[in-house]
Amino acid sequence: MTNLLFDITFWFATPFWALMVLAPRWRQTSAVVTSPLICVPPLVIYTALIVPKVGAFAGVLIDPDLTGLQSVLGDGTGAAAAWAHFVALDLFLGRWIFLDSRTRGLPPLLISPLLVLTILFAPIGVLLYLLIRSTRTAGPVSDRPISLEA
Repeated sequence: MTNLLFDITFWFATPFWALMVLAPRWRQTSAVVTSPLICVPPLVIYTALIVPKVGAFAGVLIDPDLTGLQSVLGDGTGAAAAWAHFVALDLFLGRWIFLDSRTRGLPPLLISPLLVLTILFAPIGVLLYLLIRSTRTAGPVSDRPISLEA
């Protein structure tokens, strides 16, 4: 069962990533991505994996140390739970980048590759987006190219 949950976790998030990356200007993309509920499937999978082991995880998370963390994440359930955690939070962050970039009028041609980076390495993608974002003030959505110079 753990293998199945691991395997399907990313597939629940993939349609939303595909919309944001491949169809950013399609009206339905914003309508779908506006809801934070798109993150629910991987969160449910995470919960299903964690609940049976909540005691072990709680002990490590309350008083974290590397050895304890390795022990709970080192088995299949722990690794699958970590994966579901990553997928859910990466999707939430990607959703925020997508929506915030639209508000700021940042071009999808700039944001789509950044979203792909966020899928793979979320902290780096978010960091780069924050740097890009700092060069722009909120304004109307625009599809015209913009200058990123201050």
